[in-house]
Amino acid sequence: MIFYIARRLVWTLVVIFCVIFITYLVFYKLPAGNPALRFAGKSPTQAELNEIEHRLGLDKPFYVQFGKYAYHFFVGDKYGWPGLGYTFASGASVKSLVFSRAPRTLLLIAGAAVLWLVSGVAIGVLSAVRRRSVVDRLAMSFALFGISTPVFWLGLMMLYIFWSTLGWAGGTGYVSPADSFTGFFSHMILPWITLALLYAAFYARITRNNLLETLGEDYIRTARAKGLSERRVIFKHGLRATLTPIVTMFGLDIALLVGGAVITETVFNIQGLGYLAINSATNQDLPIVAGVVLLAAAAVAIANLIVDILYAFIDPRVRYA
Repeated sequence: MIFYIARRLVWTLVVIFCVIFITYLVFYKLPAGNPALRFAGKSPTQAELNEIEHRLGLDKPFYVQFGKYAYHFFVGDKYGWPGLGYTFASGASVKSLVFSRAPRTLLLIAGAAVLWLVSGVAIGVLSAVRRRSVVDRLAMSFALFGISTPVFWLGLMMLYIFWSTLGWAGGTGYVSPADSFTGFFSHMILPWITLALLYAAFYARITRNNLLETLGEDYIRTARAKGLSERRVIFKHGLRATLTPIVTMFGLDIALLVGGAVITETVFNIQGLGYLAINSATNQDLPIVAGVVLLAAAAVAIANLIVDILYAFIDPRVRYA
């Protein structure tokens, strides 16, 4: 088991290194023109361009430039770890800007993830157990509605009904839980539901289809023939085999949203990582965009690592493959 985890960890580091290399090419080498001009923001002076070229190592060979870039990411720079440099437009640390916005996005993802995982799996199991019943049809109608509804429209409808009309929830904006937990919950419940509805619909359909397929296996019939209760057959034998693709989806969905649930953040004015990346791209503040891209890619790679380790516990055959 330790060898399996070590192997996956090494592979994750290789993937992150490749992502850093591709990111460096995209932001520094592939576009035509002087990279310092792209990173300097709007209307830089020649002295500022010369300073940026020196700090980025653009006056040195390519392998030295990239080596410095990768080294700072893995080891850190004067602003701390991970080394993301600073924004040339304002002189602020990219790490401090990204980390100041990250809690908003992470709390949004965490609350929505709990909702979509619990509700999606529960609806999928109930739909599979009550196949072709009214419950099954209602559950699949919910899934169809969730998949088909645009997030921006659903968010606006949530605000209109539960904030503007009924006054049951807080409006747009973000309140830190350290300042007021009730204010935080009141402002976040609608974004959580909006973001969770789409994913819960996918999880319900995947859980239903996989559980129906699993319940038709020979070992399930054997378990029933032994006299086990239907509840034990479903939850101990059937649902465990169904969890494998759910774990994959859950890890990757959370990791992909780390880059910013852009539409949800925009509708509810949360101003997390997605807002930061879009606003920085609009202002041509590319160091921040590169920092968000690197952290989001690293989050995906780490999520894959966690999923692989969970696989080894859910299905012991994986660790011996």
